[in-house]
Amino acid sequence: MNTHRKTSIIVGVLILVAYSVIGSGNPEAKTLGMVLEVISGLAVIAIAVLMFPIFKFYNKKLSFWYIVSRSIEGGLLVVTGFLFLSHNTLLLELHKGIHTVHAYIFAIAAMIFYFLLYQSKLIPRWISLWGVIAAILLILVSLLEVTGIISELIILKLPIVLNELVLAIWLLIKGFNPSAIASESAEVDMN
Repeated sequence: MNTHRKTSIIVGVLILVAYSVIGSGNPEAKTLGMVLEVISGLAVIAIAVLMFPIFKFYNKKLSFWYIVSRSIEGGLLVVTGFLFLSHNTLLLELHKGIHTVHAYIFAIAAMIFYFLLYQSKLIPRWISLWGVIAAILLILVSLLEVTGIISELIILKLPIVLNELVLAIWLLIKGFNPSAIASESAEVDMN
């Protein structure tokens, strides 16, 4: 099994881990909630670290911003995990506020991620386009919720969740597009 195949499998697993643990916290089980948010944050950062060496061949500047945005996103999840342990009302409100900010950072990082996937052709472009559109929808929905125009509608967040699940399954079963990896290798050989 080559390095890129291993990376695609690990990234697929990490996406599933990040999603499966983020919503699993029981408000009554504070320690479990904290651990799950921290695991999710670390998984998000690990995905960016694994993808950076691949993405940088396609777009160095955007790859840099991808790893920065995912590190901020993952870091916020780690912080909110520890805040979740608090019994202090102010810290719990801060926890809620950070989660609101997290949605925007997640969506921006997702747009960068899916644009880089689109540009690199590592996965089918329809998955990448779906991801970009779903990330834009998430920003719009979050803005409408924050301004009070609509109440929280989880159904409007489903496109990004379903997209990420499809991506994870694709990466686990199919991996990265071999011709995209071959063009990356050819570019490295030329330099």
